[in-house]
Amino acid sequence: MSWAVLNLDLEAEATKIANKLREMTANVLHKRGLVVAISGGIDSSASIALAVRAVGKERVYALVLPERDSSEDSSLRGVALAKHLGVRYEVQDIAPALVGIGCYKWRDEAIRRAIPEYGEGWRMNIVISGGTEGRFNHFKLIAVGPSGERREERLNLQDYLQIVAATNFKQRLRKTLEYFHADRLNYAVVGTPNRLEYDQGFFVKNGDGSADVKPIAHLYKSQVYALARHLGLPERITSAVPTTDTYSLPQGQDEFYFALPYQQMDLALWARNHDVSASELGEVLQISTEKAQFIYDDIEAKRRTTQYLHRPPVLMEEIIELHLQV
Repeated sequence: MSWAVLNLDLEAEATKIANKLREMTANVLHKRGLVVAISGGIDSSASIALAVRAVGKERVYALVLPERDSSEDSSLRGVALAKHLGVRYEVQDIAPALVGIGCYKWRDEAIRRAIPEYGEGWRMNIVISGGTEGRFNHFKLIAVGPSGERREERLNLQDYLQIVAATNFKQRLRKTLEYFHADRLNYAVVGTPNRLEYDQGFFVKNGDGSADVKPIAHLYKSQVYALARHLGLPERITSAVPTTDTYSLPQGQDEFYFALPYQQMDLALWARNHDVSASELGEVLQISTEKAQFIYDDIEAKRRTTQYLHRPPVLMEEIIELHLQV
Protein backbone atom coordinates (compact mmCIF):
# COMPACT_ATOMS: atom_id res chain seq x y z
CA MET A 1 0.00 0.00 0.00
CA SER A 2 1.16 3.54 -0.75
CA TRP A 3 -0.23 7.05 -0.84
CA ALA A 4 -0.84 6.56 -4.57
CA VAL A 5 -4.04 4.61 -3.82
CA LEU A 6 -5.79 7.96 -3.32
CA ASN A 7 -4.77 9.35 -6.72
CA LEU A 8 -7.59 10.20 -9.14
CA ASP A 9 -8.05 11.06 -12.78
CA LEU A 10 -9.26 14.49 -11.73
CA GLU A 11 -10.76 15.62 -15.04
CA ALA A 12 -12.64 12.36 -15.47
CA GLU A 13 -13.92 12.56 -11.89
CA ALA A 14 -15.06 16.18 -12.25
CA THR A 15 -16.86 15.38 -15.50
CA LYS A 16 -18.55 12.33 -14.01
CA ILE A 17 -19.77 14.22 -10.93
CA ALA A 18 -20.98 17.21 -12.94
CA ASN A 19 -22.90 15.01 -15.40
CA LYS A 20 -24.56 13.03 -12.61
CA LEU A 21 -25.34 16.19 -10.66
CA ARG A 22 -26.98 17.77 -13.70
CA GLU A 23 -29.02 14.62 -14.32
CA MET A 24 -30.11 14.34 -10.68
CA THR A 25 -31.11 17.98 -10.46
CA ALA A 26 -33.29 17.92 -13.57
CA ASN A 27 -34.62 14.38 -13.82
CA VAL A 28 -34.73 13.02 -10.26
CA LEU A 29 -35.14 16.06 -8.01
CA HIS A 30 -36.98 18.06 -10.72
CA LYS A 31 -35.38 21.34 -9.64
CA ARG A 32 -34.19 24.35 -11.62
CA GLY A 33 -30.84 24.85 -9.92
CA LEU A 34 -28.73 24.36 -6.79
CA VAL A 35 -28.25 26.14 -3.46
CA VAL A 36 -24.87 25.76 -1.74
CA ALA A 37 -23.85 27.21 1.63
CA ILE A 38 -20.15 28.06 1.44
CA SER A 39 -17.85 28.54 4.41
CA GLY A 40 -14.60 29.22 2.57
CA GLY A 41 -13.55 25.65 3.39
CA ILE A 42 -12.40 23.13 0.82
CA ASP A 43 -15.49 20.89 0.79
CA SER A 44 -18.13 23.54 0.18
CA SER A 45 -15.79 25.27 -2.27
CA ALA A 46 -15.30 22.14 -4.37
CA SER A 47 -19.01 21.37 -4.16
CA ILE A 48 -20.11 24.75 -5.48
CA ALA A 49 -17.50 24.62 -8.26
CA LEU A 50 -18.92 21.25 -9.32
CA ALA A 51 -22.44 22.68 -9.11
CA VAL A 52 -21.44 25.49 -11.49
CA ARG A 53 -19.90 22.96 -13.85
CA ALA A 54 -23.11 20.90 -13.70
CA VAL A 55 -25.85 23.50 -14.18
CA GLY A 56 -24.09 26.79 -14.97
CA LYS A 57 -23.37 29.79 -12.76
CA GLU A 58 -26.80 31.33 -13.49
CA ARG A 59 -28.52 28.41 -11.75
CA VAL A 60 -26.36 28.29 -8.59
CA TYR A 61 -27.13 30.36 -5.49
CA ALA A 62 -24.48 30.68 -2.76
CA LEU A 63 -25.04 31.49 0.89
CA VAL A 64 -22.36 32.78 3.28
CA LEU A 65 -23.75 32.41 6.80
CA PRO A 66 -21.34 33.64 9.50
CA GLU A 67 -22.05 33.99 13.21
CA ARG A 68 -20.15 35.52 16.13
CA ASP A 69 -17.66 32.63 16.44
CA SER A 70 -16.89 32.39 12.72
CA SER A 71 -13.47 33.54 11.64
CA GLU A 72 -13.57 36.68 9.54
CA ASP A 73 -11.31 35.06 6.98
CA SER A 74 -13.76 32.22 6.31
CA SER A 75 -16.47 34.68 5.28
CA LEU A 76 -14.00 36.64 3.15
CA ARG A 77 -12.95 33.43 1.41
CA GLY A 78 -16.58 32.51 0.82
CA VAL A 79 -17.37 35.86 -0.79
CA ALA A 80 -14.18 35.74 -2.86
CA LEU A 81 -15.12 32.28 -4.10
CA ALA A 82 -18.65 33.36 -5.08
CA LYS A 83 -17.19 36.27 -7.05
CA HIS A 84 -14.54 34.01 -8.60
CA LEU A 85 -17.25 31.63 -9.85
CA GLY A 86 -19.61 34.42 -10.88
CA VAL A 87 -22.60 33.06 -8.95
CA ARG A 88 -25.30 35.02 -7.17
CA TYR A 89 -24.66 35.07 -3.45
CA GLU A 90 -25.97 36.42 -0.17
CA VAL A 91 -24.22 37.05 3.14
CA GLN A 92 -26.43 36.76 6.23
CA ASP A 93 -25.21 36.98 9.80
CA ILE A 94 -27.10 34.33 11.74
CA ALA A 95 -25.87 35.47 15.18
CA PRO A 96 -29.06 37.43 16.08
CA ALA A 97 -31.20 34.36 15.37
CA LEU A 98 -28.83 32.17 17.39
CA VAL A 99 -29.11 34.60 20.31
CA GLY A 100 -32.89 34.41 20.10
CA ILE A 101 -32.92 30.63 20.05
CA GLY A 102 -30.55 30.40 23.04
CA CYS A 103 -27.49 28.92 21.33
CA TYR A 104 -24.88 31.00 23.12
CA LYS A 105 -26.78 31.08 26.44
CA TRP A 106 -27.04 27.28 26.71
CA ARG A 107 -23.42 26.84 25.62
CA ASP A 108 -22.00 29.39 28.05
CA GLU A 109 -24.05 28.01 30.93
CA ALA A 110 -22.35 24.62 30.51
CA ILE A 111 -18.92 26.21 30.06
CA ARG A 112 -19.26 28.17 33.31
CA ARG A 113 -19.95 24.99 35.24
CA ALA A 114 -16.42 23.93 34.30
CA ILE A 115 -14.80 27.40 34.27
CA PRO A 116 -16.87 29.79 36.44
CA GLU A 117 -14.97 32.93 35.36
CA TYR A 118 -15.75 32.36 31.65
CA GLY A 119 -17.56 35.37 30.19
CA GLU A 120 -17.26 38.39 27.91
CA GLY A 121 -13.98 38.45 26.00
CA TRP A 122 -13.17 34.78 26.57
CA ARG A 123 -12.64 32.35 23.69
CA MET A 124 -12.95 28.57 23.76
CA ASN A 125 -12.91 25.27 21.95
CA ILE A 126 -13.19 21.57 22.72
CA VAL A 127 -10.46 19.03 21.97
CA ILE A 128 -10.38 15.24 22.13
CA SER A 129 -7.63 13.70 24.21
CA GLY A 130 -6.31 10.40 25.45
CA GLY A 131 -7.17 7.85 22.79
CA THR A 132 -4.04 7.90 20.68
CA GLU A 133 -1.96 7.48 23.83
CA GLY A 134 -3.75 4.25 24.64
CA ARG A 135 -6.13 5.80 27.18
CA PHE A 136 -9.88 6.33 26.97
CA ASN A 137 -10.96 9.23 24.81
CA HIS A 138 -12.25 12.22 26.72
CA PHE A 139 -13.02 15.83 25.91
CA LYS A 140 -11.24 18.86 27.29
CA LEU A 141 -12.51 22.41 27.37
CA ILE A 142 -9.84 24.96 26.42
CA ALA A 143 -10.58 28.60 27.28
CA VAL A 144 -8.46 31.73 26.93
CA GLY A 145 -9.38 34.90 28.84
CA PRO A 146 -9.16 38.54 27.74
CA SER A 147 -5.72 38.90 29.35
CA GLY A 148 -4.37 35.73 27.76
CA GLU A 149 -4.88 33.44 30.75
CA ARG A 150 -5.44 29.85 29.63
CA ARG A 151 -7.61 27.23 31.32
CA GLU A 152 -8.00 23.54 30.52
CA GLU A 153 -10.69 21.46 32.18
CA ARG A 154 -11.90 17.95 31.50
CA LEU A 155 -15.57 18.06 30.57
CA ASN A 156 -18.10 15.78 32.18
CA LEU A 157 -20.59 14.13 29.83
CA GLN A 158 -23.54 16.37 30.74
CA ASP A 159 -21.68 19.61 30.04
CA TYR A 160 -20.07 18.25 26.87
CA LEU A 161 -23.45 17.20 25.49
CA GLN A 162 -25.02 20.55 26.32
CA ILE A 163 -22.22 22.49 24.60
CA VAL A 164 -22.48 20.30 21.51
CA ALA A 165 -26.29 20.45 21.47
CA ALA A 166 -26.23 24.24 21.68
CA THR A 167 -23.54 24.48 19.02
CA ASN A 168 -25.57 22.26 16.70
CA PHE A 169 -28.09 25.09 16.46
CA LYS A 170 -25.60 26.77 14.11
CA GLN A 171 -25.70 24.00 11.51
CA ARG A 172 -29.43 23.50 11.80
CA LEU A 173 -30.21 27.19 11.39
CA ARG A 174 -27.96 27.40 8.34
CA LYS A 175 -29.79 24.46 6.80
CA THR A 176 -33.13 26.16 7.47
CA LEU A 177 -31.94 29.15 5.44
CA GLU A 178 -30.63 26.93 2.67
CA TYR A 179 -34.04 25.31 2.32
CA PHE A 180 -35.80 28.67 2.44
CA HIS A 181 -33.87 29.82 -0.59
CA ALA A 182 -34.22 26.42 -2.25
CA ASP A 183 -38.01 26.61 -1.86
CA ARG A 184 -38.05 30.22 -3.04
CA LEU A 185 -36.07 29.45 -6.19
CA ASN A 186 -37.29 25.88 -6.78
CA TYR A 187 -33.68 24.73 -6.36
CA ALA A 188 -32.17 21.67 -4.65
CA VAL A 189 -29.84 21.87 -1.65
CA VAL A 190 -26.29 20.59 -2.05
CA GLY A 191 -24.67 18.84 0.91
CA THR A 192 -20.91 19.15 1.21
CA PRO A 193 -19.48 16.32 3.38
CA ASN A 194 -16.48 14.41 2.08
CA ARG A 195 -16.12 10.65 2.51
CA LEU A 196 -14.20 10.86 5.77
CA GLU A 197 -16.85 13.08 7.39
CA TYR A 198 -19.77 11.10 5.95
CA ASP A 199 -18.40 7.68 6.90
CA GLN A 200 -17.39 8.74 10.41
CA GLY A 201 -20.54 10.70 11.25
CA PHE A 202 -18.87 14.09 11.45
CA PHE A 203 -22.03 16.07 10.74
CA VAL A 204 -25.17 17.29 12.48
CA LYS A 205 -28.38 15.41 11.85
CA ASN A 206 -30.91 17.75 10.24
CA GLY A 207 -28.07 20.26 10.03
CA ASP A 208 -25.15 19.99 7.64
CA GLY A 209 -26.07 16.30 7.28
CA SER A 210 -29.31 17.26 5.53
CA ALA A 211 -29.36 17.80 1.76
CA ASP A 212 -30.99 16.75 -1.50
CA VAL A 213 -27.73 15.64 -3.11
CA LYS A 214 -24.17 15.10 -1.82
CA PRO A 215 -21.73 15.24 -4.74
CA ILE A 216 -18.43 14.61 -2.91
CA ALA A 217 -19.43 12.13 -0.20
CA HIS A 218 -17.52 9.39 -2.05
CA LEU A 219 -14.26 11.39 -2.13
CA TYR A 220 -11.59 11.38 0.56
CA LYS A 221 -10.68 14.84 1.79
CA SER A 222 -7.23 14.81 0.18
CA GLN A 223 -8.97 13.98 -3.11
CA VAL A 224 -11.28 16.97 -2.60
CA TYR A 225 -8.24 19.22 -2.20
CA ALA A 226 -6.75 17.84 -5.41
CA LEU A 227 -10.04 18.26 -7.26
CA ALA A 228 -10.41 21.85 -6.05
CA ARG A 229 -6.96 22.69 -7.37
CA HIS A 230 -7.81 21.00 -10.67
CA LEU A 231 -10.99 23.10 -10.91
CA GLY A 232 -8.90 26.25 -10.63
CA LEU A 233 -10.15 27.51 -7.27
CA PRO A 234 -8.20 30.35 -5.61
CA GLU A 235 -5.00 29.41 -3.79
CA ARG A 236 -6.25 30.97 -0.54
CA ILE A 237 -8.95 28.27 -0.54
CA THR A 238 -6.94 25.30 -1.78
CA SER A 239 -4.19 25.98 0.79
CA ALA A 240 -6.49 26.64 3.76
CA VAL A 241 -6.09 24.31 6.76
CA PRO A 242 -9.39 22.54 7.54
CA THR A 243 -11.06 23.76 10.75
CA THR A 244 -14.44 23.28 12.35
CA ASP A 245 -15.01 27.09 12.35
CA THR A 246 -17.51 26.45 15.14
CA TYR A 247 -15.79 27.67 18.28
CA SER A 248 -14.14 31.02 18.95
CA LEU A 249 -10.65 29.53 19.35
CA PRO A 250 -9.08 28.03 16.20
CA GLN A 251 -9.63 24.29 16.05
CA GLY A 252 -8.54 21.58 13.64
CA GLN A 253 -10.88 18.69 12.89
CA ASP A 254 -8.32 16.24 14.25
CA GLU A 255 -8.32 18.06 17.60
CA PHE A 256 -12.08 17.76 17.94
CA TYR A 257 -13.02 14.49 16.31
CA PHE A 258 -10.51 12.55 14.24
CA ALA A 259 -7.55 10.68 15.66
CA LEU A 260 -5.11 11.92 13.00
CA PRO A 261 -4.74 14.82 10.51
CA TYR A 262 -6.97 14.35 7.49
CA GLN A 263 -4.27 13.12 5.08
CA GLN A 264 -3.41 10.24 7.40
CA MET A 265 -7.05 9.59 8.29
CA ASP A 266 -7.89 9.35 4.58
CA LEU A 267 -5.30 6.65 4.09
CA ALA A 268 -6.34 4.86 7.29
CA LEU A 269 -9.98 4.80 6.20
CA TRP A 270 -9.01 3.57 2.72
CA ALA A 271 -6.87 0.87 4.31
CA ARG A 272 -9.66 -0.21 6.67
CA ASN A 273 -12.09 -0.38 3.75
CA HIS A 274 -9.64 -2.57 1.81
CA ASP A 275 -8.67 -4.96 4.65
CA VAL A 276 -5.09 -3.73 4.96
CA SER A 277 -3.46 -4.99 8.14
CA ALA A 278 -2.73 -2.65 11.04
CA SER A 279 0.98 -3.47 10.77
CA GLU A 280 1.09 -2.41 7.10
CA LEU A 281 -0.82 0.79 7.84
CA GLY A 282 1.59 1.50 10.68
CA GLU A 283 4.58 1.13 8.36
CA VAL A 284 3.15 3.58 5.81
CA LEU A 285 2.10 6.15 8.44
CA GLN A 286 5.27 5.56 10.47
CA ILE A 287 3.35 4.78 13.64
CA SER A 288 3.29 1.67 15.80
CA THR A 289 1.08 -1.29 14.96
CA GLU A 290 -0.69 -0.70 18.27
CA LYS A 291 -1.54 2.88 17.34
CA ALA A 292 -2.64 1.79 13.85
CA GLN A 293 -4.94 -0.78 15.44
CA PHE A 294 -6.36 1.91 17.69
CA ILE A 295 -7.12 3.98 14.58
CA TYR A 296 -8.99 1.02 13.07
CA ASP A 297 -10.89 0.45 16.31
CA ASP A 298 -11.78 4.14 16.47
CA ILE A 299 -13.09 4.07 12.88
CA GLU A 300 -15.37 1.15 13.73
CA ALA A 301 -16.49 2.73 17.00
CA LYS A 302 -17.49 5.95 15.23
CA ARG A 303 -19.37 3.95 12.61
CA ARG A 304 -21.35 2.20 15.34
CA THR A 305 -22.09 5.22 17.49
CA THR A 306 -23.08 7.52 14.61
CA GLN A 307 -25.12 4.99 12.64
CA TYR A 308 -28.32 6.70 13.75
CA LEU A 309 -27.23 9.90 11.99
CA HIS A 310 -27.61 8.10 8.66
CA ARG A 311 -30.99 6.58 9.43
CA PRO A 312 -34.27 7.99 8.14
CA PRO A 313 -37.10 8.23 10.68
CA VAL A 314 -38.14 4.83 11.99
CA LEU A 315 -41.69 3.95 10.90
CA MET A 316 -43.86 1.85 13.19
CA GLU A 317 -44.80 -0.28 10.21
CA GLU A 318 -41.15 -1.31 9.86
CA ILE A 319 -41.00 -2.37 13.52
CA ILE A 320 -44.24 -4.34 13.27
CA GLU A 321 -43.08 -6.13 10.13
CA LEU A 322 -39.74 -6.92 11.75
CA HIS A 323 -41.45 -8.49 14.77
CA LEU A 324 -43.74 -10.49 12.50
CA GLN A 325 -40.74 -11.88 10.61
CA VAL A 326 -39.10 -12.92 13.89
